[in-house]
Amino acid sequence: MPHRLVTQEMIDTYLMDGVVLVKGLFADHVNELREGVAANMAAPGPYASENKKSGETGRFFDDYCNWSRIPQFRAVIETSPAAEVAADLMQSQSVQMFHDHVLVKDPGTSMATPWHQDGPYYFVEGQQTISFWSPLDPVSQATLRCVAGSHRWEKEVLPTRWVSEEGFFADEGQYIPVPDPDVEGMRIVEFEMEPGDAVAFNFRTLHGARGNQSDISRRAFSLRLVGDDARYVQRPGRTSPPFPGHDMVPGQRLREDWFPMLLQH
Repeated sequence: MPHRLVTQEMIDTYLMDGVVLVKGLFADHVNELREGVAANMAAPGPYASENKKSGETGRFFDDYCNWSRIPQFRAVIETSPAAEVAADLMQSQSVQMFHDHVLVKDPGTSMATPWHQDGPYYFVEGQQTISFWSPLDPVSQATLRCVAGSHRWEKEVLPTRWVSEEGFFADEGQYIPVPDPDVEGMRIVEFEMEPGDAVAFNFRTLHGARGNQSDISRRAFSLRLVGDDARYVQRPGRTSPPFPGHDMVPGQRLREDWFPMLLQH
């Protein structure tokens, strides 16, 4: 039986659309996650970015791969129902940690999160992947926007650098250009959300977010997990996150000492 937060309809939607809303996934952990985000912003990690772009207002902070040094993040990953819900939605017997990601847009931040798929930045390939994007403040206008069905596109979208908008890898021929879903009439799924709700989406689901023109902060915690068929893949350059010195080879499952197994049936 699926976890109480998951229905068969949600599973079917996730597999078909590559995105579904999970109400209250981190509802019991909102304050803990807020504390973790505050700790992360007070002591950013080596991959932190302020995403400063000419002509844009406000502050757009993001950072990732901090769960092992921020105890609040580790506790939520280990005690929340995220792994069980991930297993149900991915239809996977196992759930393995990949990384965490914090994204904070202060009030009056104009910069949008550009349209992108996460998968092309990562050294992971597979159908059984999932990201949980959870706001720690109520959101309506600055929520996550996902293009339904984009995880099933034949070719991936060109990964770009968010500020410079340059291609992330030198070998750009294998990707399609970044589309404009609003102009091109794609089916965009977005939700008004309360703190602790989570959007679950596949690594290959095209997504983005508007700037935050509200008068409250938009703090978001993301958790990226992988399932049974996820394997290491060689990319044409430094991936994001880079995880230097991992020593994995193409086709290998992610090493469990770096990417611990959270659930295995």
